[in-house]
Amino acid sequence: MKITLITPAKKHSKNGNRTSALRWAKFLRELGHHVSVESLYTRVNTDLMIALHAWRSADSITSYRSQYPNGPLIVALGGTDINTYLKTNPVVTMRSMDLADILIGLHDLIKDVLPPRFHNKLHIIKQSASPLLTPRSPAKRFFDICVVGHLREEKDPFCASRALRHIRHESKLRIIHLGKAHSQNWANKATSEMVSNPRYIWKGEVAKWQVRREFIKTHLMVISSRQEGGANVVSEAIVAGVPIIASHIPGNIGILGSDYPGYFPVGNSRALATLLHRAESDPRFLELLGSRCHEIRPSIMPKTEADNWERVIKLATKK
Repeated sequence: MKITLITPAKKHSKNGNRTSALRWAKFLRELGHHVSVESLYTRVNTDLMIALHAWRSADSITSYRSQYPNGPLIVALGGTDINTYLKTNPVVTMRSMDLADILIGLHDLIKDVLPPRFHNKLHIIKQSASPLLTPRSPAKRFFDICVVGHLREEKDPFCASRALRHIRHESKLRIIHLGKAHSQNWANKATSEMVSNPRYIWKGEVAKWQVRREFIKTHLMVISSRQEGGANVVSEAIVAGVPIIASHIPGNIGILGSDYPGYFPVGNSRALATLLHRAESDPRFLELLGSRCHEIRPSIMPKTEADNWERVIKLATKK
């Protein structure tokens, strides 16, 4: 089958959308399909289209549906679809969702925010990751915490750095931040933060192998986002065996579970500081976070995600 996979992320982007699209394309090719990954649908002949983002890919979705009124169409909902555009641009967002035969959500709580008419279309496929090839060996000189995420408002990128200001100077805690600044202003803020807070180290945008290398050395990961649709990096950390401390938002809860012990209120750097201090000073707490992540691991392994994609492709082409 010829499949066109649309993602708004450009070809050389290292963001989560591009990562998702390329991983999905790999699964589909392994199932025997011919897959073309594009940023815009150009009315090429295709047997099925998968569009990542209802709002950002709206033009492609409309164009495909006008060319193939009965063609199978899958729309994967991005975090901004769920958390932003359903409120700020509901007409365009829900039109894309109406045109889709199947909607893909990336975490378990997405159904809670969708209008009821979309519930029967929704299928949850959690993002997967591959295990590390090298055993983890966290650093001993420092208690390193990694933050993996681009510098933009939705990520609250300096929350972990702010938390360090509430922790005693004798602590070995250090923040290693990997992620692209979305503007020069964000880059300037990160540079200033490193000057005023020497325990914060921003390394900018890095390749995937460098993120995985950091997972080998780090003690835990912080995801402080104000909103997420089911972040790649949470799955990557879980599969890598990295304990997680996360903001208490649906996008994180829908992956880690409602009773996960490592949540802090969004934007609350003092609460985050308390958890970081506990992780550094209480090995049992760090072990608890790790064991809870390990329990989740089977649900986000590559085979599980691949099997789920095979299932929804069959459903989409049955109509």
